[in-house]
Amino acid sequence: MLAEIITIGDEILIGQIVDTNSVFISKELNKIGVSVYQITSIQDDKEHILQALEDAKKRVQVVIITGGLGPTKDDITKHTLCEFFNDTLVEDTGVLAHVEELFKKYITSTPISDINKKQALVPSKATVLHNAFGTAPGMWIQENGVAFVSLPGVPYEMKNLMTDKVIPKIISDFNRPFILHRTVVTYGLGESAIAEKIEDWENNLPAFIKLAYLPNLGKVRLRLSAKGSNKQELEEAVEAELKKLYPLIGDIVYGTEDEETLEQVVAKLFTEKNLTLSTAESFTGGKIAEQLTALPGASAYFKGSVVSYATEAKINVLKVPRDVIVTYSVVSAEVAMEMAENVRHLFKTHYAIATTGNAGPTKGDSDAEIGTVFIAIATPSGVYAHEFNMGNHRERIVEKSVNKALELLQKEISKI
Repeated sequence: MLAEIITIGDEILIGQIVDTNSVFISKELNKIGVSVYQITSIQDDKEHILQALEDAKKRVQVVIITGGLGPTKDDITKHTLCEFFNDTLVEDTGVLAHVEELFKKYITSTPISDINKKQALVPSKATVLHNAFGTAPGMWIQENGVAFVSLPGVPYEMKNLMTDKVIPKIISDFNRPFILHRTVVTYGLGESAIAEKIEDWENNLPAFIKLAYLPNLGKVRLRLSAKGSNKQELEEAVEAELKKLYPLIGDIVYGTEDEETLEQVVAKLFTEKNLTLSTAESFTGGKIAEQLTALPGASAYFKGSVVSYATEAKINVLKVPRDVIVTYSVVSAEVAMEMAENVRHLFKTHYAIATTGNAGPTKGDSDAEIGTVFIAIATPSGVYAHEFNMGNHRERIVEKSVNKALELLQKEISKI
């Protein structure tokens, strides 16, 4: 079963906002066995919308439209739907009562206007989908076996309508296959190197199971996708293939995306072993600490971080000896080890990790080449540092280094 998503709004096309709605809708549809055939972003223009609807109905069984449902003249989705379906707008008393109630309860400083009341106008052929959090209702129009669903573009309103109204209605109105995804997360080896290791396994996958490589700055996700009519058979087949895969690359696998991310693995290890951690970050700007503290319960093991971005901060806050910096440069294994060991003592933690490097675009206080990175780990028994070259793109250098730091932490704590 196929669906198409059409997002309406000039603000998307000029880059003023990011289309996060399509991401959410795609995931929700996929969960119930509906494959997204195409995502289209178009102007808030009648001819554009009409053409997009005409094209979509030839390809899919469900068309999800978001945006263009506001009360002002530039929001024309409802009027265009009426033209497409040869329909007229009628007032829905339930929607009108809801709009009036919202203004009475939450928008007391502004009286309800005729423009606001026009939100209650809907195509006569539409089934109204109650929008509990806004004035623009969702609408479902079904014709010739194709469902056209129009939703507001405001993300939290759209999400509520998708989960509470649209998904249940698709489930009740359409027969769908099962779609199953399992994503294995690996760190420390590139896409092509992994492909060589698993080539024979990949070549012998069943025809209904597809493999996709999803590389992303220091990690590669391997996604297995299976589609069929029997959910249990799909699950058993995918699990059987995963059992064959793990012996081939088990040393770089850190779990599945459905289970735990690498930062979750690190958090779990520290918590289970009753160990504590602190971080000292230079060019990574606190991103290691940010990823770790984004998880609930981080305070059980994570005690603090120092973002010593400038050289003077390394000297004055982390007490890195000036002569060490002068002798070895601020981007060096020696400085990284001083940072790690000193932040460990500062926060009185069992372990600490530190980063120093040159992320560019200029060399700053060091002559080290752009992309040169040192990551140090201080442990109860000593401190050591690794040198890496992370390329020449600033964001890529930072993100790869954060991933590598988490990978090194996981390996270190797993030794215990």
